[in-house]
Amino acid sequence: WAEVDNNPFFAPDAAAAAFWADYLDSVRKAGSSVGAVVEIVAEGVPAGWGAPVYGKLDTDISAAMMSINAVKGVEIGNGFAAAGLTGEENADEIRIDNVGQPLFLTNNAGGVLGGISNGDPLVARFAVKPTSSILTERKSITRQGEEVDVMTKGRHDPCVGIRAVPVGEAMMACVLADHFLRHRGQVG
Repeated sequence: WAEVDNNPFFAPDAAAAAFWADYLDSVRKAGSSVGAVVEIVAEGVPAGWGAPVYGKLDTDISAAMMSINAVKGVEIGNGFAAAGLTGEENADEIRIDNVGQPLFLTNNAGGVLGGISNGDPLVARFAVKPTSSILTERKSITRQGEEVDVMTKGRHDPCVGIRAVPVGEAMMACVLADHFLRHRGQVG
């Protein structure tokens, strides 16, 4: 995690960050754009926040992430990859740790089971689409229905996913603050 603060991509891998810098520079020079997948991890969230039906923690996290501009998909834990697993592969088994507390052997559910936090790190990923404001002409229409070709001029972001990282972190923090207050209101 220490590497995350050392590059503009929030990447834990310095070699990957260097590759992305070169790659995005070529995308920018071509006047195009690319999408991104951003992962947000919240550690230290206690077990018991959320609800099994209304006020599910994973529902609120998903809604918050989907409210970010350009986000087109959200997953919690294994998310879409879980569809390709068996129940044995995806289930988070539990044992008792050295101090008598429940211990999940895996975190495939991303820290949320049945809409309620289980004490494991919360893991959410969201997909950001490539921005459509690119320097290549694209077909469109006017308000009068006439066909036109449009080309964006001026500042160009080759990947808005980079800007979405702190926004995703803030949205996760807002959801967790809400659920902290709900939990405190319910159980004191």
